[in-house]
Amino acid sequence: MTRRRTELVRAAGWEAQRLEKELEDTGMKLSALLSDITGASGRAILEALIAGERDPARLADLTRGKARNKIPALVAALDGEFTDHHAFMVRHYLDEIDRWRGVIATFDARIAALLADREQDLANLATIPGIGRLGAEIIIAETGGDMAQFTSARHLASWAGVCPGQNESAGVSRSGRTRPGNSNLKRLLGIAAIVAIRRKDTYLAVFFRRIAARRGGRRALVAVMHKLAIAIWRVLHNKTAYRELGTNHFTKRDPERAMRAWSSKPTTSD
Repeated sequence: MTRRRTELVRAAGWEAQRLEKELEDTGMKLSALLSDITGASGRAILEALIAGERDPARLADLTRGKARNKIPALVAALDGEFTDHHAFMVRHYLDEIDRWRGVIATFDARIAALLADREQDLANLATIPGIGRLGAEIIIAETGGDMAQFTSARHLASWAGVCPGQNESAGVSRSGRTRPGNSNLKRLLGIAAIVAIRRKDTYLAVFFRRIAARRGGRRALVAVMHKLAIAIWRVLHNKTAYRELGTNHFTKRDPERAMRAWSSKPTTSD
């Protein structure tokens, strides 16, 4: 059911992309200013356009919350040619998005009912950076939630396909690729890793930057995915919430290395 829900979310996303392309045909740049054109502000503007309103100032004044700070820019962005054809198509796309969201809501309710006895595990998993409630549900669905079948955290990481192999001979390291693993869990870990490293004040963000500086961003992202898999195993195995190590974890672990790195930085003189 979580896999089907993911497909439904993608379908709703595709309709939103088609809606955005339809608006581009009018010359309006609404998506450049609103991160979600189907949100409260975007929806109010689109409904007014469908109803026949064409004045950019009046349309921009329909925005809500923080979006009202963008009213001057929105007035310029809403200067386009919105025809009856565009109104028909925009109505169609909005209705399709609503239809998909309705189906998704029924899946949300059904999945929540099936996982009613796993609330504590779901809550603990949601404390891991980048995971959240939906991610936690996918993790339980894909792994079964029982870590007894995985002998260690590394076993789970390998099963998920985020444990790079070691290939070294005569002191020469060769590229070690990750195995295919569970594609659904691996996809989730990739998304979670991207979200996690955006928070600069976390251990995972610092870890990513350290690895990226030596081995590149792609390998660093896989390394973060590996860390997340280990965190998932520990959270479910120990029945506990995620523990944030903090940005100064590496400094505490190896203060001499941190001091050498600090002293090697170039200094400027007057």
